[in-house]
Amino acid sequence: MQTADLAWKFLEDSDPVASAAQVDAALGALAEQITQRFTGAFPLVLALMQGALVFAGRLLPRLRFPLEVDYLHVTRYGAQTQGGDLRWRVAPSAAVKGRAVLALDDILDGGHTLCAVRDRVLELGATSFHCAVLVEKRLARVKPIAADFVGLQVPDRFVFGCGMDARGLWRNLPEIRAMRES
Repeated sequence: MQTADLAWKFLEDSDPVASAAQVDAALGALAEQITQRFTGAFPLVLALMQGALVFAGRLLPRLRFPLEVDYLHVTRYGAQTQGGDLRWRVAPSAAVKGRAVLALDDILDGGHTLCAVRDRVLELGATSFHCAVLVEKRLARVKPIAADFVGLQVPDRFVFGCGMDARGLWRNLPEIRAMRES
C-alpha cells in the first residue's frame, strides 16, 4: 500500500533529468514544429492515457490549428517498472477513418505501444499517422517506430514526472526525474 511517507522517500531517492523550465521550453518547441506540420490540416489528436494526460493538457493550448481530440488507453506497465503484455482499455474508434491522426504519448521507450497504436489506427483507415512524445529514451537497440516530434531525450533509466509515473506515483511533477539504480 502506498503512503505519503513512501512517496516522499521515493522522490528523495531519484535524480533530476529535466527541470520544469526545460520541459516548458521543449513543449514550446514541439508546439511550433507540430503547428508547422499541421497548419492547413484538421487532424484527430489521440492522447494515450494515462501518461499523455499532462503532456496533452500542456501541449494542446499551444497548437494553432483546428483539431479534434479523442483518447485511447493502452498499457504495458500498470504499476510496474518494466513493460509487459499490451492491454487495450479503450481502443481507437472508427473516428480515425479517413483522418490524419496525431498520437500524443508521454514517452517513447521500446516503441512497442506506439507501434501497436500506429498499426491499429492505420488498420481502421486513418490516412496518416504521426506521433509526438514528450520524451524519448536513448536506447542502444533499434525501436520499431520513430517519433515524428520529440520534446526531450532522456537516458536509459526509469523516468517519471510530467505525466509519467513510477509505481503509480508522481505523475504531477513539473520536472522529469529518474529512479536511482539499486
